[in-house]
Amino acid sequence: MSFLIDSSIMITSQILFFGFGWLFFMRQLFKDYEVRQYVVQVIFSVTFAFSCTMFELIIFEILGVLNSSSRYFHWKMNLCVILLILVFMVPFYIGYFIVSNIQLLHKQRLLFSCLLWLTFMYFFWKLGDPFPILSPKHGILSIEQLISRVGVIGVTLMALLSGFGAVNCPYTYMSYFLRNVTDTDILALERRLLQTMDMIISKKKRMAVARRTMFQRGEVQNRPSGLWGMLKSVTASAPGSENLTLIQQEVDALEELSRQLFLETADLYATKERIEYSKTFKGKYFNFLGYFFSIYCVWKIFMATINIVLDRVGKTDPVTRGIEITVNYLGIQFDVKFWSQHISFILVGIIIVTSIRGLLITLTKFFYAISSSKSSNVIVLLLAQIMGMYFVSSVLLIRMSMPPEYRTIITEVLGELQFNFYHRWFDVIFLVSALSSILFLYLAHKQAPEKHMAP
Repeated sequence: MSFLIDSSIMITSQILFFGFGWLFFMRQLFKDYEVRQYVVQVIFSVTFAFSCTMFELIIFEILGVLNSSSRYFHWKMNLCVILLILVFMVPFYIGYFIVSNIQLLHKQRLLFSCLLWLTFMYFFWKLGDPFPILSPKHGILSIEQLISRVGVIGVTLMALLSGFGAVNCPYTYMSYFLRNVTDTDILALERRLLQTMDMIISKKKRMAVARRTMFQRGEVQNRPSGLWGMLKSVTASAPGSENLTLIQQEVDALEELSRQLFLETADLYATKERIEYSKTFKGKYFNFLGYFFSIYCVWKIFMATINIVLDRVGKTDPVTRGIEITVNYLGIQFDVKFWSQHISFILVGIIIVTSIRGLLITLTKFFYAISSSKSSNVIVLLLAQIMGMYFVSSVLLIRMSMPPEYRTIITEVLGELQFNFYHRWFDVIFLVSALSSILFLYLAHKQAPEKHMAP
C-alpha cells in the first residue's frame, strides 16, 4: 500500500513538471512560431519532467520522504527513461527533422534518419574509450555504460557554462567594468551616423539622376550585354555621365559603415543606461554581488588549480567539512551531524533551483539567437538533449555535496562509476573555461574604448 502511495506522489509531481515544461515550450520557446510539431513538444516536456524528478528524488533522499525501496525503484525507472530519451529517442528525431528539411532525401527520410542515428551511436560509444570511467565488468547495455558517457558530455557542458558564468557574472554586475560614456560621446557618434546617411542619400540621388539621363539618351536599351558590356560599364562611361558601378560600391561601403555606427550608438545608449542603473539602490546591490562573485571566482579558480595539481577530490561534503573546521577552531559544542543535514538540504535546494532557472534562461537566449521557422524543431530537440545531459551530470556532481549517509541509494542506482574522475574533469574544464573567459572579456573591454574613440 505504501508503494502505491509513493508512486502516486511521484506520478503527480511528474505530471506537474510535464505541465511546466509544456507551458515553457508554448510561452517562451515557440511563442513566435505558428508551426510546431507536437512530438517535439512532448519530447521536450518529458525530458524536463524526468530531469526535475531526479532533483526531487535528491531532496526526498535528504528529507527521508517516501519508503527507501520506493525511492530506489523510482530512481532506477527515472534513469532508464531519461537515458532512453537522451541516447535513442532525441538523436533519432534530430536526424529525422534534419533529413526532412532536405528535399532530395525527403522520400527516404526514415532510412537516412536511421543512418544518422547509427552514426551518432558510433561516436557516442567511442567517446568512452579515452576516459577511465568504467570497470571492465560492466555489460555493453548496462546503465553504467550509458550514464558514464552522458556524464562526460554533461559535466563538460556544466564546467564550460560555470567557468564562463563565474567570470561573466562579476563583469556584468560590477560598475568598475563600465566605461565612461557621456552625452558628448553619443552626440558625436550620432553626428557621424547622420553624415553617413546624408552621403548615402546624396549618392543614391546621383545614381537615380544618372539612370534617368541614360534612359532619356537611350543608353539603357543600346548598352552591350554579356561580359563585354559589364567590363565596358566598369572601365568607361559616356562623357558627362556617372560611373554607376563605382558609385554603387561607395554606397555599399557607406551602408556597412552606417550599420556599424548604428550598433555602436545603441551600445553606448545601453552602457549609459547601465551607468544610471548602477547609481540606484538596486544597482548598488548588484554591484556588491559583483564583488562577492569576483572573490568566489578567484577562490574557485584557486581551488580548481589545487585539486588538479594535487590530484585530490574531497571525501566529505563541503557543508559538513566547513562546520567541522569552524567548530574545531572556536572550540564550542555543536551537533555537526544534525545541522549539516539541514544546511545541506538548503544548499542542495539552492543549487537545484539556480541550475534549473539558469539553464532555462540560457536555453531561451540561445534559441532566440539561432532559431528559424525551419530549424526550430531541430534546435529545440538539441536543447532537450543538452538539458537532459546537464541535469544527469548535475546529479553526479551534487552527490558530493550531500552527507555520506544520503549518497547510498544514488550510488547504488548509478552503479560503480568513477565519481572522482568527473570531479577532476569538471575542475580541468572549469579552469580552462574561466581563464579563456577572462582573456576574452579583457580583450573586449580593452578594445571597446579604442573602437569608440576612432574617427
